[in-house]
Amino acid sequence: MSRSVTERAAPVPVDAPEAVVVPVPESPQKVKTFAALGVRNYRLFFYGQVVSNTGTWMQRIAQDWLVLQITDSPLAVGVTTALQFLPMLLMGLWGGLIADRYPKRRLLLITQTSMGLLAAVLAVLTLTGHVQVWHIYLIAFALGLATVVDNPSRQTFVNEMVPPELVRNAVSLNSGNFQLARMLGPAVAGVVISLVGSGWAFGLNAATYLAVIAGLALMRPSELQPQPRPKRGPGQIREGLRYVRRQPQILWTIVLVFFVGTFGYNFAIILSAYTKDVFHAGADLYGLLNTAMAAGSVVGALIAARRTTGRMSVLFGTAIAFSGMLVLLGVTPWLWIFVALLVLTGLFSVTFNTLANSTVQLRTDPALRGRVMSLYMLVFMGGTPFGSLIVGAITDRWGAPLALVISGAVCVIAAVISAVLAARSTGISLRVDLHKGAQRHVSLVAHEA
Repeated sequence: MSRSVTERAAPVPVDAPEAVVVPVPESPQKVKTFAALGVRNYRLFFYGQVVSNTGTWMQRIAQDWLVLQITDSPLAVGVTTALQFLPMLLMGLWGGLIADRYPKRRLLLITQTSMGLLAAVLAVLTLTGHVQVWHIYLIAFALGLATVVDNPSRQTFVNEMVPPELVRNAVSLNSGNFQLARMLGPAVAGVVISLVGSGWAFGLNAATYLAVIAGLALMRPSELQPQPRPKRGPGQIREGLRYVRRQPQILWTIVLVFFVGTFGYNFAIILSAYTKDVFHAGADLYGLLNTAMAAGSVVGALIAARRTTGRMSVLFGTAIAFSGMLVLLGVTPWLWIFVALLVLTGLFSVTFNTLANSTVQLRTDPALRGRVMSLYMLVFMGGTPFGSLIVGAITDRWGAPLALVISGAVCVIAAVISAVLAARSTGISLRVDLHKGAQRHVSLVAHEA
């Protein structure tokens, strides 16, 4: 027989003893956009992140520029980026286990302090004229090591700062925070580098970490909501992987994130190629295109912040909308229409990213959340370098428009297949009622024996 269902809990197969049903909290469909900022601990964290994220984007721009100045080699810039990603690819899952085992506030104090000290060392080396490219490589790799623990700890710490009904709101505000820094950081970096040099950009970034450290130190531990921690034992990383495999709504969300992250998020390559080869312009237009997308991303994050629930159908629908925007961009030769579509692309991109992130967090057993989120970030961040090689090769051979169309088509196909497989795995199917005299409608039903 069949019965109507709502997506309030992650169904778990009965043969999965280590998996537990994690209810998605009932709450109103919408909340105030900045509701999570009413929680003191989250407010301290958020404002610290606004400052620190801006500094991080400053350092990214200044670091690449300095490597280019020293080596005059774009390949060296790529090596620097690869070294910063490498620890996440190699040790990301262990970072999630550490985030599950230890107090996240304490871990963040350690990782953020370490990152601030690394920025300070790079500032001193640059300002004293002793910096060499191997120094930058080493510091980039060390930053990647800190990120291995920092990323899952920071992602899951939201669940300790705010009540469950505000988790989606907080995740959305974090996304808006990141996108705002993405707009401000490069602009500030450009001014600082042109006026006083890269060394001072690194120094300013080191100083921004004080805002995060102060925010963490000023939090009231009694107002945090500690999550359960796993007992020490063998096979805990495998336990996290098995958990994901037996939770179809989490599994297919992560699979979709891999395809979108790998093929859909290559805008550094695409927009630079469009600027040079399609619109035949320079750095000013490249900045405008990035700003347009970032502006749409901020709007998308603020819209997503008003939702406290997220249906799987909305998640997959948003992924299809984002993928479709890539195809539209690829067939649009007119500059200002292209810019307008970029704003919408940014909006759908961040809406999908926010929904995927919060869906995985809310549907995961709290004791396994760090490991699951480390897998999520490993897939999301780890696929991008491989996608960059593929999309870059297509762009070089056939041009940026075709690369966008192919990327969008791959993401659309992945979204549709993931949605179908997720529905089948959870026993959900479409039912269309077209009986004469009946109100015509489409509904989701779940089948049971």
